[in-house]
Amino acid sequence: QVHLVESEGGSVQDGGSLRLSCRDSARGYSHLCMGWFRQAPGKEREGLALIESDGTAEYADSVKGRFTISKDTVDDTVYLQMNRLKPEDTAMYYCGADRARLCPHCLGGTCYSDFGYVGQGTQVNVSS
Repeated sequence: QVHLVESEGGSVQDGGSLRLSCRDSARGYSHLCMGWFRQAPGKEREGLALIESDGTAEYADSVKGRFTISKDTVDDTVYLQMNRLKPEDTAMYYCGADRARLCPHCLGGTCYSDFGYVGQGTQVNVSS
């Protein structure tokens, strides 16, 4: 099984930074495609970043250069470092995982987000 537990989000001002974490507390599988997506009220789900089991990462155009996804294989935790946050980044953020060594490529400026396992979600608010 995969059980994803996310850290608390938070509130920052325009231009600020936050780091989210997501840990697989079940630790049943060593090869996972993991990623982050978000959803704001009235908007569609947006895939943001993916990381494969070997650490290969991809990003959506909207966050490329501002967000960094990384993983710590020792404790099966994936991080999303978010810099230069903007008010339009305000959303509920979710961590997702699939039992797969590879992730689908990000295409058309956005990333895959239809994960089989999803965390509880955490709110990020960016004020202007």
